[in-house]
Amino acid sequence: MTVVLVVDDDPAIRRTLAINLRARDYEVETAGDGRSALQAVDERMPDVILLDLGLPDLDGVTVLRRLRTFSQVPVIVVSARTGSDDKVEALDLGADDFVTKPFVIEELLARIRATTRRVGVEEPALRLDVDGLALDLGDSRAVRDGAEVHLTPTEWAIVEVLVKRRGKLVRQTELLHAVWGPAYDRQTNYLRVHLASIRRKLERDPAHPALFVTEPGMGYRFAPGVA
Repeated sequence: MTVVLVVDDDPAIRRTLAINLRARDYEVETAGDGRSALQAVDERMPDVILLDLGLPDLDGVTVLRRLRTFSQVPVIVVSARTGSDDKVEALDLGADDFVTKPFVIEELLARIRATTRRVGVEEPALRLDVDGLALDLGDSRAVRDGAEVHLTPTEWAIVEVLVKRRGKLVRQTELLHAVWGPAYDRQTNYLRVHLASIRRKLERDPAHPALFVTEPGMGYRFAPGVA
């Protein structure tokens, strides 16, 4: 699932964008100021950022400049500033596109689709076959070497998060929040227990997992062919 970080100091705009993006199967994170945006990126790298320039602490230009010191994540500037100097500066700093407020939501969605296509962001397939394991996330079915495997709802929730972000690190807190909710920050033992069960059921060699890989002290990733 494509992850979009919406950075805007206007709660109404954040809410409107979040509702419209989630309705189209995007995963959405939001931030109301520049420092929160940079912290959000540090905790979880999104696939695309919608960035307002008029932020209350660090302005959008500063956020963009700092982002480009460590990441080439696609950035679409969404701003009420209409001056050509602002647009040129943002594009020169590495913004991928510039949309002027007020915007038409369908146009903005088209810009997001175009940007993600251009940089090669793709939605992971809901069905995949790898190393004798067939997963169908839509039907919640798993087959290992021709035999159907039963996963609990919690195990499926974990598998779905990891598979949809195939190859990417999913941090422990991020996985806890996605499966159990925002109140679960420190229950990393939950993850160890459930991942051990998932590996027993789905890995060819659970003692040496090749699909559901642990990044010690950081999190997990679904990384077939990497480990």
